[in-house]
Amino acid sequence: MTARGAAGRCPPTTWLGPWLLLVCLLVSSSITEEVSEHCSHMIGNGHLQFLQQLIDSQMETSCQIAFEFVDQEQLKDPVCYLKKAFLLVQDIMEDTMRFKDNTPNANIIMQLQELSLRLQSCFTKDYAEQDKACVRTFYETPLQLLEKIKNVFNETKNLLKKDWNVFSKNCNDSFAKCSSQGHERQHLGPSVPQLPGFVFRLLVPSIILVLLAVGGLLFYRRRRRGHRDPSTVDSLVEQPEGSPLTQDEDRQVELPV
Repeated sequence: MTARGAAGRCPPTTWLGPWLLLVCLLVSSSITEEVSEHCSHMIGNGHLQFLQQLIDSQMETSCQIAFEFVDQEQLKDPVCYLKKAFLLVQDIMEDTMRFKDNTPNANIIMQLQELSLRLQSCFTKDYAEQDKACVRTFYETPLQLLEKIKNVFNETKNLLKKDWNVFSKNCNDSFAKCSSQGHERQHLGPSVPQLPGFVFRLLVPSIILVLLAVGGLLFYRRRRRGHRDPSTVDSLVEQPEGSPLTQDEDRQVELPV
């Protein structure tokens, strides 16, 4: 068998390797371009209008609700802030923002939840053990919560339009810098924590003074009544001889029968 004959019987797959590699590169590049365009235009103005409708339809109230959100004072990196906020917004829409079924607001929440599921392909996931890093409990009104959510979607939309791959950034180092106790802090006003101690220091002495005053008054009235009752009884029992009562009795005796 000649070398030529041997070469002629070689399988044709020996020259298909480079072509297959080239085809795979072309397909992957087309998929990447499709994903990039998909992320850049995924959040539209209509979604922001939906969020504004939720805000406008809310009743103004001073009642506050508790929810976990990113502590921006600890996490100042805008990209890492939005990556963390995006995951928390998903939980809030699932657990906190509940509306009556088949209402306009409930339908809006369903559309936003579907959008957040599609957006997951645009975010890389960081270490799961740092899910609670840079997070704390907030106490705010429903309007303030909705404003936060709208801001997250709006800022995410702007960053994705500038760079579709911006959220592939690794934020583990930024999350590690956050205080481990950040999620345990409560979002309260500066004067609210001081209120219980101030009220306690003010009310306790006042209550003690009132009780002492009332007790002293009752003791004085009781003692005064005790001194006055014996004299009253003696005056009624022991009548003087020249009293009108004895004179009337004498007159009755002297009357002729």
